[in-house]
Amino acid sequence: MEKRWNILEVDKVVTADLQAALKINSSLCRILVNRGIDSFEKAKAWFRPSLTALHDPFLMKDMDKAVERIVTAIQSNEKIMVFGDYDVDGTTSVALMYQFLCKIYNGKMIEFYIPDRYKEGYGISKAGIDYAAANNFSLIISLDCGIKSVALIAYAKTLGIDFIVCDHHLPDDILPEAVAILNAKQKDCDYPYKELCGCGVGFKLVTALAQRYGIDEEHYYCYLDLVATAIAADIVPMTGENRILAYFGLQQINSSPCAGIKALIHLGGIQKKLSITNVVFVIAPRVNAAGRMDDAKKAVLLFIEKDVDRAMELAKLLHIDNTDRKEADSSITAEALAMIDNKAEMINRKSTVVYQEHWHKGVVGIVASRLTEKYYRPTIVLTRNGDIVAGSARSVVGYNLYEAVHACREHLLGYGGHFAAAGLSLLPENVIAFTEKFEAVVASTIAPHLLIPEIIIDSVISFNEINQTLYNIICQMEPFGPENMRPIFVAKNISDSGYSKIVKEQHVRFVVKQNGITFTGIGFNLADKFSILETKKPFDLVFTIDENEWNGETNLQLKIIDLQVSRS
Repeated sequence: MEKRWNILEVDKVVTADLQAALKINSSLCRILVNRGIDSFEKAKAWFRPSLTALHDPFLMKDMDKAVERIVTAIQSNEKIMVFGDYDVDGTTSVALMYQFLCKIYNGKMIEFYIPDRYKEGYGISKAGIDYAAANNFSLIISLDCGIKSVALIAYAKTLGIDFIVCDHHLPDDILPEAVAILNAKQKDCDYPYKELCGCGVGFKLVTALAQRYGIDEEHYYCYLDLVATAIAADIVPMTGENRILAYFGLQQINSSPCAGIKALIHLGGIQKKLSITNVVFVIAPRVNAAGRMDDAKKAVLLFIEKDVDRAMELAKLLHIDNTDRKEADSSITAEALAMIDNKAEMINRKSTVVYQEHWHKGVVGIVASRLTEKYYRPTIVLTRNGDIVAGSARSVVGYNLYEAVHACREHLLGYGGHFAAAGLSLLPENVIAFTEKFEAVVASTIAPHLLIPEIIIDSVISFNEINQTLYNIICQMEPFGPENMRPIFVAKNISDSGYSKIVKEQHVRFVVKQNGITFTGIGFNLADKFSILETKKPFDLVFTIDENEWNGETNLQLKIIDLQVSRS
């Protein structure tokens, strides 16, 4: 698939000033300026994160109310329920809050609750509230959910149950009647950083409680491994407080993680230092698999377990869930690809909607992401759940998927989501009508260029600039994530050495040169671009810089993303 290259422009004057101050490679300075790091002071704070730079939790709207309500509950010997979503952000949030409350209160008066993905759905559930009422809980602390649960929190109030909502999703105009709402995205919240994940908001409440009780930092910094795991898995911006928390959380993951994370690392077969990427692709899928395939309570039990052997037993259960998830994901993706490739009219559409009654509901979102990656167009994967058809939708960069689904609402029972992803439900007899309407809406509203994947390129670079010092500084830019991705470079007028070759039919092992300097590289799934090398014409190369270990030696290599014949 052809891709659009977008080489970012930069303020040359600011870049020159920053380079004079930092005395590092100009390409790196261009990247820093584009990421808002345009002075020596900002660069120092960014390259050397400090936990002292975290904001006072009491700057968050309603934090004082939340803390005092919990203090009152403890003084009055009330039962407290910690309620969270079934994904990584929700389960880490619950594990963090539950453990800290057990430190400052009688553990027998605290319980955690994770809703069943299929019986109760996302977020606050009536079943959860009814369970709390039946078991004499008078306070529920919701984490990673609750901001949109206006009716259910009002229902809880009629049962004498108060709510403290800790959430990071965008609030609606009407807010729930909670005792306190901790969400920096509220219009009237002056908290300086708006992009915390659910676990981050929970961490802020724990920090505030620690301050209220005069508890030392070590008793809540010990949960930074959970916070970093949530930040990585929830794909929130890797900026500001998130970057600080992820930076120190990764240090803890690599030095002294909780028994549960340590067990997941072992099962993932990771021998070296973990990066955020390892957390995203090794730890997060195993945690998410519990909620997708079985019961996410296992994930919380894993995170709070202190016994190493018991933690390993729980981790193995998640590992089995993840194996089942991968098998379901693989088979459903293969079926969906065959459905699309065997129908010419589907290939030529601007959207994709596929439906099979037997597909596992827990993986349709993953399959939608894979189909979007393959065909690069707004995609919906549907399956049957009882008498209802339900599914997940994923978008391409720049297209408002939620609005497209909203435009088809006459065919739906319910829907929700945001710009890039959505969930929906409908009656089986409406699937065809919905499919046709969705295609019509997307075809009439999507700009043609949005159907071509875009590569954001941070800087042009020459091979003579690529050295170990440059790579070491790039490593100091970690942890990487949204708004701080691993730098992508383009080098122009590159020649093939004649030693490049296709490996395993799909990939290319590159040996390329520019002005007498040679680099090796690997390009995954780029075999269809090998003909460019065979033309013997100069080409432009898009890549990241990595290290390759082989036979005890470590050398820099290029991880090739794309290439095209040079235009000049």
